[in-house]
Amino acid sequence: MTNSQIDLEPIIRPYLPLLGSETPLSPDDRLSDLGLDSLGTVGLLIELEDAFAVSIPDELLTSTTFDTASSLRQVIEALREAAID
Repeated sequence: MTNSQIDLEPIIRPYLPLLGSETPLSPDDRLSDLGLDSLGTVGLLIELEDAFAVSIPDELLTSTTFDTASSLRQVIEALREAAID
């Protein structure tokens, strides 16, 4: 993990009921395939915003953003970088 890369797995994992407790989360695993549903997405959104002090704008509240851990990481890192600039 590089300095700029954040670890989302501890936050995402509770929202993935179909991911075994011993199974690692791959950056490219589709979160919906692992059980992330619309209600879970709302909870995850709130946790991510709190944990990383970002506000995900409405235009990024899409299935593409919440598709994989990698897509979420990219959005959060971009928002954090924009806040620094």
